[in-house]
Amino acid sequence: MIPKETVSTQEARERAFLVGVQIKGSKDRWSVEDSLAELANLTRTADAEVVGELTQRLEKRSHTYLGSGKLKELASLRSETGYSVVIFDDELSPRQQRNLEEALPVKIIDRTALILDIFARRAQTREGQLQVELAQNQYLLPRLVGQWSHLERLGGGIGTRGPGESQLETDRRLVQQRIHRLKRELEEVRRHRALYRKHRKRSGIPVVSLVGYTNAGKSTLLNTLSGADVFVEDKLFATLDPITRRLILPNQQPILLTDTVGFIHKLPPMVVAAFRATLEELGEADLILHLVDITHKSAAEQCQTVEDILTGLDLSDKPRLTLLNKVDLLGGDGLEEDQLAQQLQIDSQGMLLISAAKGWGLQHLLERISAILVMSRA
Repeated sequence: MIPKETVSTQEARERAFLVGVQIKGSKDRWSVEDSLAELANLTRTADAEVVGELTQRLEKRSHTYLGSGKLKELASLRSETGYSVVIFDDELSPRQQRNLEEALPVKIIDRTALILDIFARRAQTREGQLQVELAQNQYLLPRLVGQWSHLERLGGGIGTRGPGESQLETDRRLVQQRIHRLKRELEEVRRHRALYRKHRKRSGIPVVSLVGYTNAGKSTLLNTLSGADVFVEDKLFATLDPITRRLILPNQQPILLTDTVGFIHKLPPMVVAAFRATLEELGEADLILHLVDITHKSAAEQCQTVEDILTGLDLSDKPRLTLLNKVDLLGGDGLEEDQLAQQLQIDSQGMLLISAAKGWGLQHLLERISAILVMSRA
């Protein structure tokens, strides 16, 4: 047996080729290049090596995701790059998945499957694991036929009768049963959370919730403000499970500060649905702190992505402060508040510049939180 330390990590990593398209007339604010840059970051978070990228602008969606010419180009690039998996920057339909599996003799992954894979690695609590497993099974169910596409290609006859076809139906039933069981378990989690929120409300301690794009610095801010030791890593979705810490404001008011899962562009609806028990906590918050990584080249798009998700959760009217984080990394010309507010299309009155890592602006932040909570309870 080869000792573990002698195995090359680089050799063990999957070689991923990334593919993205931009559909004419799409309302997506992200360019295909910026979206693919984020997909590359997700891919590296999943411990794969990015060996190439391909983009295309299309008039309409294709049943093979790419146009036929680009698909041939992608196939020809395999010998040059040695890719073992192709990752697509959108959720593929079951039909697209099957067509691509027939056209390319490698593993086909879409953005949703990649995000769910990262979530599965990050979930530490039983609740988080249940939520991820539910989302994975809901994603798998309509794609089960793809797992048996070799039966379809045989076109019936020898090798397609008997246990093969019945196995597909068995698999479907097993996945459906699993989904029902996970939903029941998560409903129990929701009931426990509701009881906890009721008890917490009686205590009169205000709740302040941190939200933001993944890797915006929420865990760092939670650590700095509360003195807690929450796992921090410069990777997407380093924190998945909700974390709550108690801290005292300058006016001696205790609050509960909660960090939750980071949001991301093209967040799969099934993930939002599966994490409903966690996201419902935001509805009970007295104040939401929206953290933005102001140094990111797509900060405006990230900010709007979070706002869109909050609107979808009926939280757009919740009291909120927008915190522009990592200002210590900005150049000297980058600190004009009105300019930053205009760039992000937000109200500068509800905006603060901070550095969670350096502690800059945090005393002012705590004072603003105190004032908002006093006004809301007056």
